[in-house]
Amino acid sequence: MSRAEQVTDVCTDHGEGPVWDAAAERLRWVDLLRGDVLSWVPGESDIERQRVSTVAAAIRPRVGGGLVVGVERGFALTDPETGAVTELPPLWDDPTVRMNDGGCDRQGRFHCGSMAYDEAPGRGTLYRLDPDGSTHVVLTGVTVSNGIAWNAEGDTVYYVDSPTGCVDAFDVDPETGRFSARRTVVRVEERYGVPDGLALDSDGGLWVALWGGGAVHRYTPRGRLDEVIEVGPTRVTACAFGGPDLADLYVTTSRQGVADGEQPSAGALFHCRPGVVGLPTASFAG
Repeated sequence: MSRAEQVTDVCTDHGEGPVWDAAAERLRWVDLLRGDVLSWVPGESDIERQRVSTVAAAIRPRVGGGLVVGVERGFALTDPETGAVTELPPLWDDPTVRMNDGGCDRQGRFHCGSMAYDEAPGRGTLYRLDPDGSTHVVLTGVTVSNGIAWNAEGDTVYYVDSPTGCVDAFDVDPETGRFSARRTVVRVEERYGVPDGLALDSDGGLWVALWGGGAVHRYTPRGRLDEVIEVGPTRVTACAFGGPDLADLYVTTSRQGVADGEQPSAGALFHCRPGVVGLPTASFAG
C-alpha cells in the first residue's frame, strides 16, 4: 500500500476526467458541473481554466490540436488556435440527463456516456462520436456511465457502470467499433467504495478510482486486487497516467457531498509514481 500526495491547491468542486496531453506536455481535467477545463504543467503553481459549457464531462486531445469535450447533452470541439468552443447538435433534449465520463479508442473515436442527474436506473446511454462527426449509440440501459479504457491493441475495452460495482470488458471490432461479448472482469467489494474512472497500465493492470473509498485500486487482468493507493479525500473520481515517461499517476477528487470544514483537500489533484507505466492517450481523430 502506498499513498498519493496532493500536488495542487483545491481547484475543483467535482474534479474528473484527467488526461495527459502529450503534445502540450500538460495534464488536463474537468470541473464537471462548472463546465470548466483545467490545464496544468507539472511542477508549476498556476492552473489554466477555461469554461466550455454548462457541463464539461470528459475531454480528449484532438489530433490536429484543441479538444473534444463531452458537454451536457452531447459533444463540443475547441479550436486549437483560439480555444473557441463549437457545440455539435444536442443528442437529446431531456434536461434531467447529462453526459459523464468518456475516452477515445485506438482508432480515434470518442465515446462518452450519460446519466440522469438523480442517478435513476437505466436512463443513461453510451454514445460514440466518429471523426467524420457522426454519432452512434453504443450501449443503452446504463445508470451511471463512468470509466472507459482500451487495451494497447484496441480489441478490448473496459467499462464501468458504477452502480453495478463492476468493471466489465467487451471485445471490440477495430473497424466498426462495435462492442460484443460482455463479461465482468472486476467485482469491487462494497466496503472498498464504488468504481468510478479507470486507467490501464502497459502490463494490462486496471487502475480503478473508488468513489467513497478514498483510494485507487490496481487489479490484474484476471481481476485480482494487487495494489492500493490511498488518497486523502474519500470521493476519488478518476485517474490517468502522465508525464514524459507515463510513469506518473494523477488522481482527481470531488467536494460534492463533503461537509464544510471536512476533508480540506477534497477537490485537489493528487499524484504518485506506482512503479509501472501507462498506455499512451488516444486522441480524437476529428
